[in-house]
Amino acid sequence: MKILKEIAIPTILIVALILLANPYMFWMPSPMQMLILVVFVITFVLFGSFIWKEKAADERENLHRYIIGRFAFLTVTTILVFGIILQTINHSLDIWLVITLISGILAKVAGRYYAQKKL
Repeated sequence: MKILKEIAIPTILIVALILLANPYMFWMPSPMQMLILVVFVITFVLFGSFIWKEKAADERENLHRYIIGRFAFLTVTTILVFGIILQTINHSLDIWLVITLISGILAKVAGRYYAQKKL
């Protein structure tokens, strides 16, 4: 059952994001968009709660979680940097890309500081 949650929730989250992106602008009347947005928010809260509650059983699992977190951080920040570069070249930089990258970097620094002081 746990593996089903680990697969189903991220899948629903990804599908909701794709539907919200509305590729090719061929659907999504306003009420449908609001419904998908509600599904997205609820699923994201569930996803966040599962990640927050997960516990490592031993040092090896803890190391794997750190490695996974590092890969995720580097992947997301790399995509944000490419987005910033491409949008800057096109003279249409979306401020949310910059805010998101700054937030991620600050969260990484704050988390590292917290870990050094508390652990």
